[in-house]
Amino acid sequence: MAKKRKKVATQSATGVIQSLERVARLMRSEEFEIGLNPAQWEALRYVARANRFSNSSIALTKFLGATKGTISQTLIALERKQLITKTKRDGERRSIALGLTDEGLEMLEQDPWQQLITIVETFKPKQIDTLGKATGTLLTSQLDKKDLPSFGVCQTCRFFREKGAPTKAEGPHFCLLFEQGLSKKEAKKICCEHEVS
Repeated sequence: MAKKRKKVATQSATGVIQSLERVARLMRSEEFEIGLNPAQWEALRYVARANRFSNSSIALTKFLGATKGTISQTLIALERKQLITKTKRDGERRSIALGLTDEGLEMLEQDPWQQLITIVETFKPKQIDTLGKATGTLLTSQLDKKDLPSFGVCQTCRFFREKGAPTKAEGPHFCLLFEQGLSKKEAKKICCEHEVS
C-alpha cells in the first residue's frame, strides 16, 4: 500500500503575512487619496456595520482597539465632514448613538476596500471558504491575545433566536441578552456583546 504524501505548502507563513501587510499598506494609501485617513474609514465602516446596541463610541473604541482620545478625534472629524450623526439614546442620559448621514453612505460607496471585495467575489467558493477560515483564525488569535470581543454577526451569536419574536415590531428575530426583537437586516449586523454559539 502506497504511503500518502503530505502536502507541502507552496507559500511560507512569512510570505503570506508579508503579502497581507503589503495589501493593507496599498489600501491605506488609497484611503488617503479619497479624503479620509485610515482611522476615519474604519470608523465609518464600523458605524455602517454595527447594530443598535453597538453603535457607540465605547463599542467603536473596543472594536478598533484604539484609545478613547483617538476615537473622539476621529468622530469629531467625521461629524465635521457631515458623514456621521450623533444622537442621544432614548432613556439614557449620557449615551450617544452613532449613525451615517446620506453623505456618509455615499462616501462608503467610494470605499477603496470594495475593490478587494470585488476581487474576492471572483474566487471559487472553496478558495473564499479557505481564505475566510485562515483569516478568521488569524483574527481570533489576535483578539484572544488582547482580550478583545469578537464583534461577530448577530445571527451567529449564542443569544440569537431565529424567529424568536415574530409578533414584535422589531422582530422577527430575538436577542436573549438585550431581550429585544431584531429585524432581518439587524441580524446581519455586528454586535459588541457577540458570543460564539
